[in-house]
Amino acid sequence: MLANIGQETIGDVLIVGPNGKLDGNGAKDLENALLSSMDDGATRILFDFSELAYISSSGLRVILVTAKRVKKESGCVALCELNDHIRQVFDMSGFSSILNIESSREAALTAFF
Repeated sequence: MLANIGQETIGDVLIVGPNGKLDGNGAKDLENALLSSMDDGATRILFDFSELAYISSSGLRVILVTAKRVKKESGCVALCELNDHIRQVFDMSGFSSILNIESSREAALTAFF
């Protein structure tokens, strides 16, 4: 379960930092937070996974739904700071080939600007 979902904004980029395990329950919390932010106009979203220990298929779905929605608004999604296990999940699911994944927050922010 997610301990919390950190959020901050740099320029017009919303940085979302889930903390803990992104499983079925946590995915719903994250999805609700993202939907609220997107309803408020967020179209450039950076997922900082530096504090994420685990991601399930429910968590992957939230990332994909978010990416599709912001793309419709000419926005973009990037991810950064994936640990080895989470990176492997993204590689095996094929998400690595369709999402912008950077090694650091700085590199990911550069992709937005």
